[in-house]
Amino acid sequence: MPNHPIPLKVGVAGVGVMGRNHARVLSDIRDFDVTTIFDMDALTAEGVAGLYGATPVTTAQAFVDAGLDAAVVSTPNRTHADLSVALLEKGVHVLVEKPIAASVADARRMIDAARANDRVLMVGQVERFNPAVEAVRRAIADEKVISIQITRVGPFPPRMGEVGVVIDLAVHDIDIIRHLTGSEVAEVQPQLARTRAEREDTALLQFRMDNGVIAHITTNWVTPYKVRTLQVATQGKFVVADLMTRQVTEYFGQQPDGSYQTRAVNSWPNEPLKKELESFAHAIRTGEAPAVTGEDGLRNLEVALRCLGE
Repeated sequence: MPNHPIPLKVGVAGVGVMGRNHARVLSDIRDFDVTTIFDMDALTAEGVAGLYGATPVTTAQAFVDAGLDAAVVSTPNRTHADLSVALLEKGVHVLVEKPIAASVADARRMIDAARANDRVLMVGQVERFNPAVEAVRRAIADEKVISIQITRVGPFPPRMGEVGVVIDLAVHDIDIIRHLTGSEVAEVQPQLARTRAEREDTALLQFRMDNGVIAHITTNWVTPYKVRTLQVATQGKFVVADLMTRQVTEYFGQQPDGSYQTRAVNSWPNEPLKKELESFAHAIRTGEAPAVTGEDGLRNLEVALRCLGE
């Protein structure tokens, strides 16, 4: 049997819904040993740490000083930069939840700190690891893409964070569009509405990419049920994916009489978060660039802020 390398000591900062998921999945990956859990709420930190035999800490400083090899930062956006920079300067590899930071300047500080300390900085754009997104990418690989439409809607979140739908939800789709087109956003035409919240809870976002592809995102917190669909029109086919059920269908071979063929595209039942964290471990072990770089996170944030007029 090959010798498995010594597991990386990993900590999770901020164990709300997403942070708890990270801790659960990390504890299942051989490359990681969950050693430290940071939450400002002592009961929360102790509760989650107890599940994985980790040490609970309640201050950022104690987390930075915990002797970690790697860390997942899933604290509120405005704290991402200071905590990530402190960890990177301590020689810790960082996976930071999306969006990378609250401002472009903060994102740049993080990217610079990762570069200066030769550490991995990866951004948690988990939808990139959704097997349905990967299946769509394969289906359109040799096609000329015309347009992309993404719908990501659902009910009002039970606890309102500090951001509206563009930062909370559309950042996922901005990343998917950049990923599928291999191009950057040239123009944005945002329409935003505020109906029940302090921030926008409905957004229709239109983009033109550098390579001419047009894209449209519909996102809101006013639909009573969740929908997550991705549709890509190319010169030769139309591909539809449900990002929740992971079903992907290709429509092709349209005839003059309007008939066409369909084909189901296989997508594997992997847990996207596990793929993401394994990819983080791979980048740390090999020194290769992570699948979603700090620059990717910065670009996604820049586009989102342009949509908000900031």
